[in-house]
Formats: sequence, C-alpha cells, structure tokens
Amino acid sequence: MRTFLLFLATALAEIVGCYLPYLWLKQGRPIWLLIPAALSLALFAWLLTLHETAAGRVYAAYGGVYIGVALLWLWTVDGIRPTAWDAAGVVVALIGMSIIMFQPRT
Repeated sequence: MRTFLLFLATALAEIVGCYLPYLWLKQGRPIWLLIPAALSLALFAWLLTLHETAAGRVYAAYGGVYIGVALLWLWTVDGIRPTAWDAAGVVVALIGMSIIMFQPRT
C-alpha cells in the first residue's frame, strides 16, 4: 500500500508540473504558473528517489500508476469521462506494474 500511495503522489506531482505549463502555453494563463510547475516537477523527481527498488524498475512500474492517475485527471479536471477502453487499459497497465514491482526477489 505504501508503494502505491508513493506512486500516486509521484504521478500527481508530475501531472501538475506538466499541466500548469500547458495552461500557460495553450490557454493563455499567466506565466507565473511556471514557478509552481517547476516546484512540482522537482517534487516529482524527489519522490522517485523514495522508492525502495532500483530506479529502472521504478520508472517502468510507475507508468502503470501514471496512466490511471492521468485518466482520473482527465475526468476530474478536464471533465471528460474515460471510456470502457480507457478503464481496460488502466487495468492492464496496473497488472503490468504489479508484476514488475511485486515479483519474487532472491
């Protein structure tokens, strides 16, 4: 559970760090949004270091959680309801993430 919550926080930090520049570039929002965006991306990088396994494995597994969080963001922030295909993709990605993160270790 700790691993999943850490992945969740990591994904949110990355999405916020990328969404704020998007707002500035695509929707004409104020340039000062780049400051919290940079802080959020720095938080994202720091959170990745808190995972207990090798960096490459963390990056590979993190993708599954990121996909799920990105679709929740699509729904809650952008107001676009994910399709059944989106949900199926998240399930497949999370299964892949679980295989990578929770494999037997010797």
